[in-house]
Amino acid sequence: MPSNTKKTELRRKRKKAGAGKKRKKIMSRASTPVFEVHPSKNE
Repeated sequence: MPSNTKKTELRRKRKKAGAGKKRKKIMSRASTPVFEVHPSKNE
């Protein structure tokens, strides 16, 4: 059985992940510009 410390850590981690999920997703998308996976060769 997991210790109380581990249980607490997991609870906190879960709470942090759940809090502001929508905002976090928007922010992470805004930080990286969209780029082509297979850029077309202009020759």
